[in-house]
Amino acid sequence: MDARNRLNDADAASSASTHEMKGTTAVKPDEIRKLDAYLKRTFSSADIKVKPLPKQAETAEVYVADEFVGTLTKDTDEGELSYHLTMTILDIDLE
Repeated sequence: MDARNRLNDADAASSASTHEMKGTTAVKPDEIRKLDAYLKRTFSSADIKVKPLPKQAETAEVYVADEFVGTLTKDTDEGELSYHLTMTILDIDLE
């Protein structure tokens, strides 16, 4: 299993426990564009890209250049909308 699959499995497990408690809806294309622009501005990097994740409509993937770095999950709790950025860093990446 490669690092990206391990990251996706870890993120999916984390997201699954969060989704049991809160409501989720699909991330729309206009939200993907806004999230992409926000992350580029916030981290001062044009190399960041947010891409939809077809299998999990409430989740998008985040890349820096061509490297997968995490997921963005849309969440609605008590009528308030938020997005959760999950970035898993493997110990092998620190070496």
